[in-house]
Amino acid sequence: MRWMKGVTVAAVLAMLLLGTGCQNWQKKYEACASEKENLEALFENAQESLQQCNAERDQMASQLGQTQKDLQEAMKKEKFDTGFTGEKATWDPAKGTITVPLESDVLFDSGKVTLKSDSKTRLKRISNVIKEKYGSKDISVIGHTDTDPIKKSKWQDNWQLSSERALAVTNKGYRPNNWPP
Repeated sequence: MRWMKGVTVAAVLAMLLLGTGCQNWQKKYEACASEKENLEALFENAQESLQQCNAERDQMASQLGQTQKDLQEAMKKEKFDTGFTGEKATWDPAKGTITVPLESDVLFDSGKVTLKSDSKTRLKRISNVIKEKYGSKDISVIGHTDTDPIKKSKWQDNWQLSSERALAVTNKGYRPNNWPP
């Protein structure tokens, strides 16, 4: 009978221990299930937000495309005045750029970077238009070389000559106000 009491006590203790362990697992399972539901709701909200953002992006892209088309049509009808009278200036509405090409032989002697004296008036006129109409815009001066190959000169190659010619134009004061000194 004593051993029965011992077995009964052991059985009760085992049930208490196992029951407590099962309750902990049950609580953990319920917590995980609740967390899963929360994450699924957040995921659905994120998907809805993404769909809204994609729809807004598509609408903005469509509006931008239409605005660009409208601008190009308006420019065709109204012949855009670049302000560079007497120059072969071209305007590219798609890029939003104006190009004023100047022949290197008009500005420089072959293989040289010193501006010709008769080119200074022309450059001053172009510089004034840039200052008045395009002073707040980014300006690029691109130098080119002549067709004569460099054989005996202080220039390593035509690349260096073209760079020095671009610098000659900008360093002689033919630059807009917003350029660095």
